[in-house]
Amino acid sequence: MKSRTDGMWWGTAIEAPDPSGLGRFYADLLGWHIGHEEPGTAIVAASPQGPFFVFQQADDYRAPVWPPADGEQRPMMHFDFQVGDLDSAVAEAVALGATIAEVQPQENVRVLFDPAGHPFCLCYDEG
Repeated sequence: MKSRTDGMWWGTAIEAPDPSGLGRFYADLLGWHIGHEEPGTAIVAASPQGPFFVFQQADDYRAPVWPPADGEQRPMMHFDFQVGDLDSAVAEAVALGATIAEVQPQENVRVLFDPAGHPFCLCYDEG
């Protein structure tokens, strides 16, 4: 984008019923830090320059359904995280508050739900 300036903030905004709680979950899961927090907003960052996840309050939040089902809230996006040991990464995510989805698409991928119900994937690349 030609209009982008140095120092311009980049990130992804995600709706959540508890932005601070979800921010702590992802900060712990990824080893990132909470860069900013205020009522209704929590920002998690990999570094001061980003990337950033911004969790925003959604009072009427409905968790998406995985796999997608007619008439239900569809997952409109999800995170994929590459991991070195799939079983250990899943166990760590579950210990932090994630749950494992019943439907798993591939042997080297695990679909989990964060505490707000957003699906995310842990992916092992045998490489």
